[in-house]
Amino acid sequence: MNALTHIALLAAAGSDKPFFEMLAERWEAGRWGMYPIAACLIVVVAIIIERVYVLYFKAPIDKGAFLRGLKKHIYAGDLDKAINYVAGQKTTPLTNVVKAGLMNVPRGEDEVQAALDEASLRETPALEARTGYLAMLGNAAMLSGLLGTVSGLIMAFEAVANVDPAEKGTILAAGISEAMNCTGFGLLTAIPALVAFSVLMGRTQALVNDINETSVSVLNLIVSNRDKFKGASVTASVDD
Repeated sequence: MNALTHIALLAAAGSDKPFFEMLAERWEAGRWGMYPIAACLIVVVAIIIERVYVLYFKAPIDKGAFLRGLKKHIYAGDLDKAINYVAGQKTTPLTNVVKAGLMNVPRGEDEVQAALDEASLRETPALEARTGYLAMLGNAAMLSGLLGTVSGLIMAFEAVANVDPAEKGTILAAGISEAMNCTGFGLLTAIPALVAFSVLMGRTQALVNDINETSVSVLNLIVSNRDKFKGASVTASVDD
């Protein structure tokens, strides 16, 4: 029986084992090459959980409903109520940007535009933070798996060349097992990381687009109702 047949039979025999027991055996077979892959996986999972919370639960707001409520106060020329309305909404990057613009209405349209731009530049990095690491970690996991594969193949070739014939089969099987398990675990880490990177980047871009679109809408509302804000001053108490 050759080494590859032996490995196939062992895999078939172990298919009825509990998942975590089989996973532990695969981990042990992968030897040292599993550790950098596991480190990448832990960081990837942590980033995904944190980014999903921020991008899907903390940062979003119903843009349409928010603007409808804001328009009523702007059309009425009541700056204080407009600011208090924004402050009463869930704190998100979008509401922070709009609030910054409204606070500068008494100073003129140029100051409103500058405040909106500054707030956008301040809030956007918080949306984009750490997502880019997912692509890097996915590639690092894949390359770590490749390194473990090379190590396993070197062991297998050394077994063919230098080891006692009685031990060749065992060492050859161990080398091939190390190579394949490192490759498999590297791919199992890299693929979800890269998929999550694409999905989260798409979500981030959608939120950034909402901020930009809403900023322009609010500026246009202020400009078109400028006469109603003549002599207006900010007296509302708003926490930063």
